[in-house]
Amino acid sequence: MGAPFFRVDHLSISFGGIKALQDIGFTMNKGEIFSVIGPNGAGKTTLFNCISGLYQPDQGSIRFKETAIENKKPDAIARMGIARTFQNIELFSHMNTMENILLGRHIHMKTGLFRGMVMWGKSSFAGREETRHRERVERIIDFLELQNVRDTFVGGLPYGTQKLIELGRALALEPELLLLDEPCAGMNSEEKQDMIFWIKDIQDDLGVSILLIEHDMKMVMDISTRVLAINFGKQVTLGTPEQVQQNTEVLKAYIGEEKQV
Repeated sequence: MGAPFFRVDHLSISFGGIKALQDIGFTMNKGEIFSVIGPNGAGKTTLFNCISGLYQPDQGSIRFKETAIENKKPDAIARMGIARTFQNIELFSHMNTMENILLGRHIHMKTGLFRGMVMWGKSSFAGREETRHRERVERIIDFLELQNVRDTFVGGLPYGTQKLIELGRALALEPELLLLDEPCAGMNSEEKQDMIFWIKDIQDDLGVSILLIEHDMKMVMDISTRVLAINFGKQVTLGTPEQVQQNTEVLKAYIGEEKQV
């Protein structure tokens, strides 16, 4: 049996005297939707920050396709094929949809500052490269059905549409593993259903593996292959959605947040 597509082993990180993560470990298969759940402050986003290179763990290892990434910088991890979204929307409000998604192509661009300054026109290297990247972004816009806001400044768009644009920017990196940090946060029921639709399409049509953080338990249980529950930085349980939602420790952790998991 080959090595796992993605693996976390004995991951721990502290901030001062606070142990944000303690001995977290799991494996993920290629093509899977793997969800991480837990109450507010459980350490979910800290885990994502370690995976994406924003934090360096105190102990443990993170391996993507057999390569250790726990000490790599965020740009190096992105170039390896790992992209992410954030809890809070991180878009440029005075740029349009096309421009915001095009920013996700930066790791694939070869044109440097000097070449871009001296080579003008559509037939130049810089011009041909920009055309290729814009064509790629156009396909993402079509895939996410964002054509009607293609040239609209994102600052004036509905919240749900902005979340979809941020998803598009992450897809522009052409990831093999996509980290989604609460993609449905702040959405209404209709927007949540649309987001579930897109996540499943990303998995099925684009072949992207998805590591998901989400508070909407119905969504998690409906689309996840497996679920990891953590609380106070510690691993509570790992299993199928059915196994996790029956776990007594998970139920206790959600008292006061969720009446029913």
